[in-house]
Amino acid sequence: MPHKILVVDDDPTLLRFVHEYLAQEGYQVVTAERGPRALRAFFEHRPDLVVLDVMMPGMDGWEVCARIREMADTPVVMLTAKDSEADKLRGFRLGVDDYVTKPFSLAELAARLRAILSRTAAREPEEPSVVEAGDLKVDLRRREAWLDDQPLDLTPTEFRLLSALARRAGETVTREDLVNEVWGGNRPVQGNAIRRYIWLLRRKIEADPEHPRRLLTVRGFGYRLEP
Repeated sequence: MPHKILVVDDDPTLLRFVHEYLAQEGYQVVTAERGPRALRAFFEHRPDLVVLDVMMPGMDGWEVCARIREMADTPVVMLTAKDSEADKLRGFRLGVDDYVTKPFSLAELAARLRAILSRTAAREPEEPSVVEAGDLKVDLRRREAWLDDQPLDLTPTEFRLLSALARRAGETVTREDLVNEVWGGNRPVQGNAIRRYIWLLRRKIEADPEHPRRLLTVRGFGYRLEP
């Protein structure tokens, strides 16, 4: 199955050239010209890699990248007209994987994308795409979940939380581990924020959220999803 790449740039001519070249290279390409459209496309298509222009009107590439990082650790390559160290350091703090400075060679861009996708595939652990906990199913690759074969309407944070628990169904997952997996260890998260998301998730998977039977609190440790 070809890798899916989201390309975001407010220059329609450049966008068309990149789309055509990457499609010829065998990629499935999705494009967007503005930040809000890029986020909608990311959530809808779940690309394997994002090529993202920095300078865009309204929501710029920095903000788009930060929003993406709230949802996933998908590789991001920034397109920038600047080659300053300050910009690169800012991007790396946001989790940017690589930079390409405009003007650039399409062949060079494709080579960089291949290298990143190869590294990503090499470090991905082998795990089943679908994990189950009783009548609850979570598709880790498609980022979808079902209860009693009915799809669950989850926010990105709720899905990451459910995935972290479902992968270790029957085990107690500590609050610290949940923070690392769901929010990232470098982001301060208050305990009441975790409790709030547990409550929101219970409302979607429990028959009676006030008396949970699936998602249990293990006092002093964390939470457990019953299989």
